[in-house]
Amino acid sequence: MRLNLRRPAGTGATIRFMTTREKLHQIVDKLPEEELDAALQAIEARTDDPMIRRLDDPPPEDEEISPEEEAAVQEARDELAAGAPLISQDEIKREFGIE
Repeated sequence: MRLNLRRPAGTGATIRFMTTREKLHQIVDKLPEEELDAALQAIEARTDDPMIRRLDDPPPEDEEISPEEEAAVQEARDELAAGAPLISQDEIKREFGIE
């Protein structure tokens, strides 16, 4: 359970702890009627999709980084530090005709 701190309006230093469920209810209660269906679909998709559940709880990284991979990462960092120009994803797409 995640707790969110919230100060009740018009009070001094009193702090009320709000559970994640309470915060979610508060957000849903503020949604306009026309957005409720989309919100429900999004929540249902999260609970029904095994891939999303898997991504939310991935296994620990168990592959070692090879010396070659480490060298490639360091080379890229060195190039950035030296001021090498960055190429945007849009530029790469145009270059390879992927748009």
